[in-house]
Amino acid sequence: MNECYYDKRMDFFYNKTNTDTVDEWTGPKLIIVLCFGTFFCLFIFISNALVIAAVVKNKRFHFPFYYLLANLAAADFFAGIAYVFLMFNTGPVSKTLTVNRWFLRQGLLDTSLTASLVNLLVIAVERHMSIMRMKIHSNLTKKRVTFLIVSIWAIAIFMGAVPTLGWNCLCDITACSSLAPIYSRSYLVFWSVLNLVVFFIVVVVYIRIYMYVQRKTNVLSSHTSGSISRRRTPVKLMKTVMTVLGAFVVCWTPGLVVLLLDGLNCTYCGIQNVKRWFLLLALLNSVMNPIIYSYKDDEMWATMKKMICCSSEDKSQDRRSSWIPSTVLCRSTDTSGHYIEDGIIQGTICGKGDLGDKGNS
Repeated sequence: MNECYYDKRMDFFYNKTNTDTVDEWTGPKLIIVLCFGTFFCLFIFISNALVIAAVVKNKRFHFPFYYLLANLAAADFFAGIAYVFLMFNTGPVSKTLTVNRWFLRQGLLDTSLTASLVNLLVIAVERHMSIMRMKIHSNLTKKRVTFLIVSIWAIAIFMGAVPTLGWNCLCDITACSSLAPIYSRSYLVFWSVLNLVVFFIVVVVYIRIYMYVQRKTNVLSSHTSGSISRRRTPVKLMKTVMTVLGAFVVCWTPGLVVLLLDGLNCTYCGIQNVKRWFLLLALLNSVMNPIIYSYKDDEMWATMKKMICCSSEDKSQDRRSSWIPSTVLCRSTDTSGHYIEDGIIQGTICGKGDLGDKGNS
């Protein structure tokens, strides 16, 4: 029977895997990482809190898509908490941690990242269902959205707790990974591959949405002259999709690949030299999400700006009256083909169809 090491501190496991955390996390490199980490965490807290507050305050956002958007902001806010906890329990401090505290540190990270990823998947599926059925919003009820949100967090918490529940190397030192000294390499392979598969699914879903909208736009443009903004819609949508997917690729793929290589026991890949920078890239995803999904939405931006600047209601109404907001399409009770098709072309994703407008204004 293999001996278990539940009572050991982390220095025992770091020494077993030849991970020198002290040399890696001192001097200018440590200062740079902590400065960037602190700035990003503050931005995550403020921006995502504003997104959640905007969804709660503005009744025009009381739709399934925006509830999921608020949950994504909550997941990113939780990620900020996880990174703050990491900053105070990393570097030389890592070796002094108990096994349970180290599990908590990594569990918070895994839970937050999984919650963000699964939430992005649910948002993509919700948008796919709506657009394919020629509707601005899906038919999800508040109860179903609540169930989805609870399920997202249940999955995230479970994934974050899996190593603590037993899938670790405390009783089999030879199976320990290098980046996560008490995680089994088999778990790292499972976790990284699972996340890469989910990422691939999200990419496929958004590609299908883009192809459908482009095809629908081409069909309608052959029957009507259309406006310049309508003709530019496919280009604007492509920019939005490429921004979302590009951010995902840049922020997630490198770290997942590094974890996969560590799980495969690649001893000559030099993963120790890049792990902290890829961790910052993963942190950037939580920074960029509120920008991509919220700040380019005119109505969302106007709501948050009003909360920040405390502008008058009349001034806000005057600003909104100068253009036809996407939410008018959302509230429309006209189910004719004209409104439905206009919703797909001009507001492809409710509140998201204006992304390109703002980006090109």
